[in-house]
Amino acid sequence: MNYGILDFLNLLGSLGLFLFGMKMMSEALQKVAGDKMRSILSSMTSNRFMGILTGVLVTMVIQSSSATTVMVVSFVNAGLLTLVQSIGVIMGANIGTTFTAWLISLLGFKFSIVLIAIPLVGIGFPLVFSKKASLKHWGEFIVGFALLFMGLDFLKNSVPRIDQSPELFAFLSNYANMGYISVFIFLLIGSLLTIVIQSSSATMALTLVMCSQGWITFEIAAAMVLGENIGTTITANIAALIGNASAKRAARAHLIFNLMGVFWMLIIFFPYTQTIANLMANHNGVSPYESLDSVPIALSIFHTSFNLINTGLLVWFTPIIVKIVTWMVPAKKEEEEEFRLVHINIGMLSTAELSLVQAYKETIIFAKRTIRMFGFVKLLFNETNDKDFDNIYQRIEKYEGISDRVEVEIATYLNKVSTYELSDESSRKLQALFRIISEIESVADSNYALARTMKHKRDAKIWFSQEIRNNMNKMFEKIDEALLIMQQNLIDGQKDPNINMGPVYDIEEQINNLREMLKEDHIKNVEANKYKYQAGVMYSDLFNDCEKMGDYIINVSEAVAEIERPVKAKGYNPK
Repeated sequence: MNYGILDFLNLLGSLGLFLFGMKMMSEALQKVAGDKMRSILSSMTSNRFMGILTGVLVTMVIQSSSATTVMVVSFVNAGLLTLVQSIGVIMGANIGTTFTAWLISLLGFKFSIVLIAIPLVGIGFPLVFSKKASLKHWGEFIVGFALLFMGLDFLKNSVPRIDQSPELFAFLSNYANMGYISVFIFLLIGSLLTIVIQSSSATMALTLVMCSQGWITFEIAAAMVLGENIGTTITANIAALIGNASAKRAARAHLIFNLMGVFWMLIIFFPYTQTIANLMANHNGVSPYESLDSVPIALSIFHTSFNLINTGLLVWFTPIIVKIVTWMVPAKKEEEEEFRLVHINIGMLSTAELSLVQAYKETIIFAKRTIRMFGFVKLLFNETNDKDFDNIYQRIEKYEGISDRVEVEIATYLNKVSTYELSDESSRKLQALFRIISEIESVADSNYALARTMKHKRDAKIWFSQEIRNNMNKMFEKIDEALLIMQQNLIDGQKDPNINMGPVYDIEEQINNLREMLKEDHIKNVEANKYKYQAGVMYSDLFNDCEKMGDYIINVSEAVAEIERPVKAKGYNPK
């Protein structure tokens, strides 16, 4: 066989061009629909069947089951989708990804789409430089589409032909006629190729090309397809490595779902492939066992029918899969499993007033999570071990990201509520909730600002005196007290917004007075050179950020009081 290093590099380059085109097309479509993708996944997953339909549609649009499953895992990690909802979307993604095989089978092998690929680049390339974002993204999609099929065409020409390489055919023949052993060998090859390439679509394209060139038979190609179904789960599992227990469970559910499907298909593998071959022979008189031209279509039928049947069977076992992955990935004691929307989803309840009640409950959970975040900030300040310090800091970072997303979710829900006719009291409650979630998110931002200052201090190897540490711990105690008052006012305000504002303004005054005292002492200490300038700057940042946080905390209680009537002068005590 005359197949040198240059030929091999041509093969790699062709595969690279195909992958780049696929990536470019997928990312462009995600940018076009990006803002809507989250709401689509959230609104269309009310039950497992709607979740399947959502997974099918989203994957067909963005042309990547990996992208869909990674998005799903990230939403589960953020608490925006439940584990049950995520399993439905993942099942649908497996069906949606079969669209790629049909696209390649019907277009890539029937006529040379490369003839119109260059004109497509000519159309899309100028759009890439458009200042209008939507036009730019559509230009990237058109160019990506053209590159995908150019890569496929080059791939066909880069693969050595059987008639020119009889030794290759002889080599493959040694492993292609050993019954189930051959099936297992090529199933493993399909899995490994997909893990390495990180794209089941690319592996599917490579499999289709190998079939069209006569490298492998229909049955061996079907075995590779089963392997690709296992290999494609690696992307979501990699994405879940840094996620919480819920994200890991969603990724494991993807793996279990595909493994169970492969298991039952292997039991009926040969009768199933023979049935597809008979159906094709009866329909158009050409069996994939007899004609290379019919293999891509037969393989697409196998791929689609397998995923449809597998989803149809296993969707009823979703609760069992949930139990299995929950057992496989137990929650760590320190991991907060309530990182999800508990009381609201994207759909509305029967009345706007009931929806507001649910939103208020969700806001209380949001506040409790932010209070827990401050607990980590206090731990961070007093932590001396580097590894423990980094773990706590990473946790605070995670809370900050979740806080941002939860605020958006609650605000989106409240926006929907605002489109309904509301009573005067409900209107005041709606406006108050908008302000409350904004102030709580500002508290979370302040927590993160404190943590960043502490990290900069540690990275710069700056040390605080015991006096500074004692002063900051006093300030933290006052913030703690303010947070507990805020939490209680939120809980009490759910039943009666006519809350007692006296303790609120008392603790605010104490925080302000402490800040002023620390500021005066700080100026004297700087003049007396009691500590380094950098240490003084960071100390000042910390107690000033605490005072700002105190303002945000007090604003939450004021917003609760505004539901009943506008807040009056500080110190006003309705009780």
